[in-house]
Parts: sequence; C-alpha cells; structure tokens
Amino acid sequence: MTAPGQMFELETITVNGVEMSSWKHAPTNLRQVLDMSLNHATRDFLVYEHQRFTFDEHYRIAATLAHRLRDAGVAKGDRVAIASRNLPQWVFAFWGAMVAGAMVVPLNAWWTSEELAYGLTDSGSSVLFVDEERLERLAKQLDHLPDLSTIVVISDDPSRPAHIDKKHSRIQLVTFDDFLGDVDAAATPPEVELLADDDATMFYTSGTTGKPKGAVGTHRNALTNLMSLFFIGQRASLRFGGGNIDPAGNSIQNAGLLNVPLFHATGCLAVMVVNTASGGKVVMMHHFDAGKALAIIESERLTMIGGVPTIAMQILDHPDFKKFDTSSIRSVSYGGAPAPPELVKRIRAAFPVGQPGNGYGLTETSAAVCLNSGPDYVAKPDSVGPAVPVCDVAIVPEEFEGSEPTPDLPRGPDVVGELWIKGPNVVRGYWHKPEATAQAFTKG
Repeated sequence: MTAPGQMFELETITVNGVEMSSWKHAPTNLRQVLDMSLNHATRDFLVYEHQRFTFDEHYRIAATLAHRLRDAGVAKGDRVAIASRNLPQWVFAFWGAMVAGAMVVPLNAWWTSEELAYGLTDSGSSVLFVDEERLERLAKQLDHLPDLSTIVVISDDPSRPAHIDKKHSRIQLVTFDDFLGDVDAAATPPEVELLADDDATMFYTSGTTGKPKGAVGTHRNALTNLMSLFFIGQRASLRFGGGNIDPAGNSIQNAGLLNVPLFHATGCLAVMVVNTASGGKVVMMHHFDAGKALAIIESERLTMIGGVPTIAMQILDHPDFKKFDTSSIRSVSYGGAPAPPELVKRIRAAFPVGQPGNGYGLTETSAAVCLNSGPDYVAKPDSVGPAVPVCDVAIVPEEFEGSEPTPDLPRGPDVVGELWIKGPNVVRGYWHKPEATAQAFTKG
C-alpha cells in the first residue's frame, strides 16, 4: 500500500529542518479538502434535529462565509474562534474561516466565563462564532477582550434567529444569519494562498497542569491525519473485507453519529474533516442520549458510532436496544480512555457486521497515531494497535536527556517510560509559549 506509485506512497520530507516520512499524495491544504466535498454534492452531509444540509449547500455557505470574513477584515493568519455546542453552524464557521486564510481556534464549550475569556485573549482572536448559551456565559467578559472586534451569534434553536439582547460599545454583535446574508448557489471561496506548513488550527490542551496551551496545527498536520485514517480504513478493508459495499454490490454512504465535541481534535479532525473529504454523513445531537441515539441509528441508517468507551456501553446497555434496527452499523470505534476487553465481545455480539476499534492519539498529534480494529482488536483487546506508517514511536526512559531516541534504548513489550511520537502530524508547538514548546517538542 505504501510502495511507489500507490495511493499511500511514502516520501521523505523536511519540515523545519527535520527529516521525516510523509504521505506523498496528501492534499496540500484544507481548501482542497473542501473542494473535494463537491464530488458528493447531492448527498446529505450535516444532519441536526430537523435540519439537513447537502455537501453542495455546505460548500456554498462556507464559501460565502469566507467572503464575509474577508470583508470584515480577517486576513491570512488572523485567529477566528468558535465557542459552541455541536451545530451545523460550527462546521460552516470552521470551513469558512479556514478557506478565508484564518487560523481556526475551537474553544472548549464546557469552559467557564473566565476560561473562555482566557482562550480568546491568549489566541488574540478577532472574530468569535458563539452560540447563545456561551454568549450569555461570556457577556460579563466583553470589556476585557481587546482583540475581539466581531461576535457572530448562533441560535440554540434551529427554528428561530439568534437572540442578541444587548449591544456593546466596541464589539459588533450580529446574528449568524445576518452575517452570512444571501448565499449564491455558485459561490466559491476567495483566492487565498494556503501552504502546507501554514498555521491552520489551534486546539487548546486540557490544562491539567496549569492554564490550557494552544497547540498550533498546520494544514500538513491535519491532512496527515486525514491520509492516516484513510490508510487505516483501506488496510482494514483489504485484510478483513467489508468496506462501503452492501451484499448486492451497491455503494453505501458512511454515516456517523458525532457524539464527541467538535472542539476536540477527534471530533474536528478525525470525524468532521474526514467526512468532508470522503462524502460521509455527520449526524449531530443536541446532547447525547442512548435511547435517542438508537432511534437515529435506525432512521439515518448509521454505519458508525464511536466517541469514548462509555458511549458504546450506554448504547449496548439501553433497555430498548433490541427494539431498534441497528443492522447498518459497521464500525464501533472509540478512544480517549481505556476500554474493558469484554466490551469488544459485546460489540461483536450486538452488531454482527460491526467491527470494533480502539485508537490512540493526542491533541498534539492532530488526532490519530494508531488504531486497532476488526479481528486484530478482537485478538488483542488491550492494545491500541500499530502506529501509522508516517509516525515513529519510541518508549523512552523518563531520565533520558537526549533530544531524540537513540538505538541503545531498551525495547520490547515490557519497557516502561514516556511515549515519544514523531511525524508530520505533530503540531509545531504551543502558541506564544516557547518554554513549554521547548520542553515538549524536539526534532519533530
């Protein structure tokens, strides 16, 4: 699969003076991914409550939004933040800001007022897309956000425009619908040069040992993850069969339930970006409920569910599980927490054609590093699988003082230490934190 001339051919590249392996045929920038989505123009892309948007509708809205942002003064490299629950407008804002040349800053929608203000100030975001709940939480902080010039407010209720109760003397507050305006059915994004190593995203870490740090990801980082997940999927299809073909030989559209936050690298890069490129349907819920999830699996003919192991267990444990048709499920993958080995057996029993999967990655690795799926996962349910071909992984003793692993370090399944990961998916560092960057990142 990685041989010369193949889709997943590898090449050696140099990024910031460091040689590493990379996917030779990866797209150059995320604008190309958005353009790829038009290959699936008439398919449903986003489903939320009673709202549906095709790939073509999404493309035209994102393109229009990009022009509106440029008109509002957003230039290449400016930061555009999003603080909202999972909504279609979150996805519109991401792609609109991305193809306008901005760096997208997804803020944790669970943050407090003070934490949201910290993220906006730390990132220097000039535009914020925010839902009504987050706006109410942030309202008392507006006087203390000097870089913020525009707030675009998303309605919590799809049936009505957003409410804006108060104006601000300096910051423009406008509803999403008014900011977007009319959408041309032939709209295309503005022409902005986007290079592979230009900054694209800033996901904040959890901040468990201090204030959250903004992990700055490039277009190359996000697209490495895209290709890595395509590789994993193709490898699984070749080894275990299945894929997106029904018994009659017809193509099946992937359809997944998004029950992890879009502000997380998994929700954004591993689910939303991948489905934008591949033509998959993303179904969102106002909040996760196992009973409602089962109804959606049946009505939308979902092929994938995932998130964290707890979500899979809640669906399997629901008393009405057997009342719903879940035969369309082909993948139940999760990460973010250790999964009990018996969960694998339960998934195989509950979903006859469903393949279980477990993965590992970090905010700093732009999501995926490795994935264990299908019969491999059944055989080794306590493993997260092998690393993707573009990632080098090493177990390094905590007392090791070198800048990269050396050949003499101990190896094997019983070695304990820090997990070091190198590859074109590793972010370039932490926003405006050189000391923290130097402590965590060395030579790729």
